[in-house]
Amino acid sequence: MDQGTGSGRNIGLVTYDAQPRATDDDRYLVDALARRGVAVDERSWSDATARWGQYDAVIVRSCWDYFHRPDAFHRWLDALEASGARVFNATSTLRWNADKAYLRDLDAAGVPIVPTHWIDRGAASSLDDVRKRTGWSELVVKPAVSGGAHRTWRASPGEPADDERLAEMAADGTVLIQPLVDEIESEGEWSLIFLDGRFSHAVIKRPRTGDFRVQKEHGGSVEPIEPPAPIIADAARALEAARPIGEIPLYARVDGCVVDGTLMLMELEVLEPELFLRTQPAAGDRLAEALLERL
Repeated sequence: MDQGTGSGRNIGLVTYDAQPRATDDDRYLVDALARRGVAVDERSWSDATARWGQYDAVIVRSCWDYFHRPDAFHRWLDALEASGARVFNATSTLRWNADKAYLRDLDAAGVPIVPTHWIDRGAASSLDDVRKRTGWSELVVKPAVSGGAHRTWRASPGEPADDERLAEMAADGTVLIQPLVDEIESEGEWSLIFLDGRFSHAVIKRPRTGDFRVQKEHGGSVEPIEPPAPIIADAARALEAARPIGEIPLYARVDGCVVDGTLMLMELEVLEPELFLRTQPAAGDRLAEALLERL
């Protein structure tokens, strides 16, 4: 390993206001860059004093409040482009991934995704109508612009207040409705991490008993796992199908559940995914090397 590869480089690492320093997980990347002589400046994406064009590269990592202020976030992307900054992942990729409508693109490309019923912004609908159309009973409702299971909830039959809740969400934007996938509760949700287009490592996330959300803030757990080759291949095909967004993402996380031996895509995260570098510490070095090679 060439410890001097990036000597003299200056990298802007993007965070958010609530945690302007790199996350504990991203610290593995920061430390790997430091070992290579790279200076890393950790800044919130909404820091008005930041001069993004001064960096050799800007790597977007934990902008975890972007969906609370989507208009401001897209103006920030405009400013990044105007600054001439070299951004990873590319701003076109970030725009595409900031709205779960990208799942429609992947579905059209033949990627197996969890079945999804779409309700466009402002459209009138009821959950019973959705059940009649789809045959699904237990539903998961989520906004198209969201993260960390924000405003994501489970809808069971016979709850009249749920339609009011759905109407409020549809007034704000597009809504996705999916069947509750039993395999998430019984087996867990897979996350496969790709660095520079190559599979790096994987974890499996499990919800706490009685919940369907796997995020740690909702009581979920994470453990490293070695996926079978066919599951890695499924994830790689999903990432390949996203190629029209431009260059191969520097980092990507493919999330899904395995149903009848096939990885059913839930999310393809190329905007601000946690990469679980702590479960595979050498991955921080691999990501640092991949970034510097691109420079």
